[in-house]
Amino acid sequence: MNSMPRDPSAALPPAPPVRPDPEVLRLRAVHRAMADLRRGTPVLLDGTTPMIVLPAETAGADGLAEIAALATGQARLLLARSRADAVLDAAPAGPIVAVQAPNALFTPAMLRSLADPTADQLLGQPPVATTVPDGAAVALALVKLARLLPAALVAPADAASAAARDLLVVQAADVQAYPAEIAGGLVHVAEASVPLADAPDARIVAFRAPDGGIEHLAILVGQPEQAEAPLVRLHSECFTGDLLGSLRCDCGEQLRGAIARMAADGAGVLVYLAQEGRGIGLANKLRAYTLQDRGLDTLDANRALGWAADERNFLVAATMLEALGIGAIRLLTNNPEKVAAMVACGVQVVARETHAFPANGVNDAYLATKERRFGHLLG
Repeated sequence: MNSMPRDPSAALPPAPPVRPDPEVLRLRAVHRAMADLRRGTPVLLDGTTPMIVLPAETAGADGLAEIAALATGQARLLLARSRADAVLDAAPAGPIVAVQAPNALFTPAMLRSLADPTADQLLGQPPVATTVPDGAAVALALVKLARLLPAALVAPADAASAAARDLLVVQAADVQAYPAEIAGGLVHVAEASVPLADAPDARIVAFRAPDGGIEHLAILVGQPEQAEAPLVRLHSECFTGDLLGSLRCDCGEQLRGAIARMAADGAGVLVYLAQEGRGIGLANKLRAYTLQDRGLDTLDANRALGWAADERNFLVAATMLEALGIGAIRLLTNNPEKVAAMVACGVQVVARETHAFPANGVNDAYLATKERRFGHLLG
């Protein structure tokens, strides 16, 4: 009688358990927290005072029920000072303001109306200012990493109880370290020749961050690695300007103009950063456009949403240039802050090259704001 063939792996000893790198686990926890917050699932931020965090923008009945079940104290809504000034008669001093609902009960609709300055009106009775809890800045930083409106409902809670209910626990220190660690951990994942209309000798190199997020790209024209100080443009992605030809900005002209200029110069690198809207994301940029249509300029619109004037992380660009073997550059920009950021990241900027385009009749005020309030050198 023929016996069944023997499985050659049957006699092998069991594989040893895989022990993930602690650094990878720390990044993974923050990335998972961002995903949970975007879908309205609260997380436990474990710091000096552990607190449960739920973004106002994505808060729903289930998330509020989790807070009610786990909170060991009063829930408070954290707002950026600029937004608090709009919803309170007299907001307390400080960059972050905490408020409570008069009846101590927030609803999802009320939270969204308090968080979003594009909302038609505030719902419910006006909130009341209260004490800002320890860890408030880190809680809002986590919500901002998720590209959500910087407004969060928080309440003190016990980390063990949160974990028992299968809520993710993330360390406050890991949230604070996340932007720099993600920027410094970029890896080269793909490269291909992509002839362009204005630069036939072009390549695109893709870099991916350890969190597996959207890739940042480097468009290489010619052989910039061999140049002593090639032209470099730091260009933040702009869906509306780069792809759709929006007249509200000058991004499309800057993108195509930079590539054409690099081709004429013989070499260059356009660092295409996945940081839409100066780092606030496309949805928030559209909100900012709505506020601009109501009379605010670019800077004030961002601040009204609770964001800083510029939220970009230029360490990403410096890491990419280092990986490409480029240490000295001629920076194609009108923004002195980009020069300062590159120098601070260890990149040698031997010259700033002007990169300005005329107004088109629609973006006149936008360009004027760049010059007057952001300090861009357009003259």
